[in-house]
Amino acid sequence: MRAEAFLPHLGFAALLVLLSAGVVRLMIAYPMLDDPARRAATAHTVPTPKGGGLGIVAAFVAGMVVLYGTARFARIAEPEFIGTILAALAIAGVALADDLRDFRFVVKLAAQAGAALVAMASGLVLTRLALPWVGVVDLGILGPLLTLFWIVACTNAVNFMDGMDGLVGGSLLVACGALCLIAAGQGAWFVYAASLFLTAGLAGYLPYNLHPARIFMGDVGSQFLGFVLAVLAVACARFDTSQISFLIVPLLLFAHLFDTGFTLVRRIAMGERPSTPHRTHLYQMAARSGMPVRRVAAMHGGFVLFQAALALVFPGLAPWAKPLVVLPALAVQLLWLAYVARRVRRAGLSWKAG
Repeated sequence: MRAEAFLPHLGFAALLVLLSAGVVRLMIAYPMLDDPARRAATAHTVPTPKGGGLGIVAAFVAGMVVLYGTARFARIAEPEFIGTILAALAIAGVALADDLRDFRFVVKLAAQAGAALVAMASGLVLTRLALPWVGVVDLGILGPLLTLFWIVACTNAVNFMDGMDGLVGGSLLVACGALCLIAAGQGAWFVYAASLFLTAGLAGYLPYNLHPARIFMGDVGSQFLGFVLAVLAVACARFDTSQISFLIVPLLLFAHLFDTGFTLVRRIAMGERPSTPHRTHLYQMAARSGMPVRRVAAMHGGFVLFQAALALVFPGLAPWAKPLVVLPALAVQLLWLAYVARRVRRAGLSWKAG
């Protein structure tokens, strides 16, 4: 596709930015308040509007509906296209209900799994993966199980990281923009369009979430973003015949996945219940140790920029080298972990919840 062909897409994306911002402003004017007295894991101290993620949802769904009706160049198989839209609406509806009623964690997991099954029933399932020095492996019955685990895990990873002004909104704006560029370069027009719509939605929301935030995205935003990006990772597996391009989205989200995975393993090792509210994620401990909120959010934006650079070179790597591209990202996260641990020790903080 020639460069001038992208201009109408950017014009439409600008309209989606305005749509997202308009919905966010409505949510500020007619707020659902996030009361810190009811949430032990929150970092703010005064009731603040939430549900700003509805702007992101509105931009994405509007874009997908228009895409389905008009843009043949970005079409994938009919069931998968419709399944993506229906699954996105399902997770948004469940997450919005969660914002209103604050479901138990097991109920959230069941609802997320249900939405994932909607996407999988449409055909969005991993069937093969390429392993370093092994080659392409047919997943068989493990394919649906791995797909379900990945979608639910990614949904929760992004959700758990949404506890600080501008962190998730800013970092995912970079991640979605990078995914848009990678998909365009690979001719994966469905992923290109979907990530463009997410980028537009985040661009409309983020100005209202920068510190000090006027509104939070809520579960309707964070669960929705994690879910849709997880589904797009499965779609990215079609970028090449080995399906190893599934690694592109996990690479873009590596800092989020690392923080969530490390925190989960550490809490289990310390005998804590993983579902208990807490403020011991690495980003939360960094802020509690005295690092300014804006700096913590900027650090995560920097992580994603570095990961995006790795993701941009990913498609051109030899097949055997592609899985190894996560090593530089891992090294950066280990350095971040060491730095935060040192700050925590100097500040005399405890890693235990409470």
